[in-house]
Amino acid sequence: GGWYCFNRENCDTRYDTMRRLMSSREWPATRVGTGILSSQPEENPHWWNANMVFIPYCSSDVWSGASSKSEKNEYAFMGALIIQEVIKELVGKGLSTAKVLLLAGSSAGGTGVLLNVDRVAEQLEEMGYQGIQVRGLADSGWFLDNKQYRRTDCIDTITCAPTEAIRRGIRYWNGIVPKRCKLQFKEGEEWNCFFGYKIYPTLRCPVFVVQWLFDEAQLTVDNVHLTGQPVQEGQWLYIQNLGRELRNTLKDVTASFAPACLSHEIITRNHWTDIQVKGTSLPRALHCWDRSLHESNKNGKAPLKGCPIHLIDSCPWPHCNPSCPTIRDQFTGQEMNVIQFLMHMGFDVQKMAQQQGLEPSKLLGMLSSDN
Repeated sequence: GGWYCFNRENCDTRYDTMRRLMSSREWPATRVGTGILSSQPEENPHWWNANMVFIPYCSSDVWSGASSKSEKNEYAFMGALIIQEVIKELVGKGLSTAKVLLLAGSSAGGTGVLLNVDRVAEQLEEMGYQGIQVRGLADSGWFLDNKQYRRTDCIDTITCAPTEAIRRGIRYWNGIVPKRCKLQFKEGEEWNCFFGYKIYPTLRCPVFVVQWLFDEAQLTVDNVHLTGQPVQEGQWLYIQNLGRELRNTLKDVTASFAPACLSHEIITRNHWTDIQVKGTSLPRALHCWDRSLHESNKNGKAPLKGCPIHLIDSCPWPHCNPSCPTIRDQFTGQEMNVIQFLMHMGFDVQKMAQQQGLEPSKLLGMLSSDN
């Protein structure tokens, strides 16, 4: 992941300030895998022993581009082609004998999974490897094309409304979207396929969706900035409504993990084993999903008992789930607990507790659990 750029100006700025996301020239020779890429069983209980390939992001096109450098365009955008080339290369390195290929990504990489997972499956089939099951894991890449809290002109990646940025980006990158999704929309409306809830129903490969209900990147493009001042009531309502809308788009997603936290990206974080939804951690849910796909291949049985794969928080505001990652005050860098965070957000815990005739700690206990 790492956002994108969608015109000459903001790509120039990105090239000057974030070169590693535009070119591989300055990449380090080695990296240490964390989270789902860790080779330590404590950090990665189910897949520490898997073959892993990390594809860093330098195409700035949400892994969708297919345009080479030209007189008109100084930059090449080849995200979709990079993935195809990597697959071709891996076939000769042992992928040809794999039973399962899991294409995973976070943020723009998570959206990239939704855009590419079926194409990777088709590519392997065409190469004669029908036996490899291709699956997707999309982390923090399930965005909403909702109305911004405050509308702003489309100046750069951060202020531009999500639909407008992608609309411009597709033209600039010569972006490719999957055929089955493209057919659902009129010509010129391909941008719809960058939004998870619109592309998901068209996908053939199984995909597991991991999404914070209060995703920081979503709030950023919606112009909700949670800096030092207490949140105004309008913002607070907007934030709660965002959680509801997102929860709604996930109700028909077979395999999902959606904690009510304010955060962004999770699968490569070393604390990814700590977050729980309804008592189940993400690695456990992914393991259950893996098993359910394995079992259903054999005999189409009902979901495994005690091994849930559809996990969505039902409590209504950011960090009402006690296992959420720690929040830091953006100015002081100090860690905050849930009570401090809610008060920082302008939520009056004492007053709410009084109205309910409860101890503040009791109220927070209730907020944190599912009732």
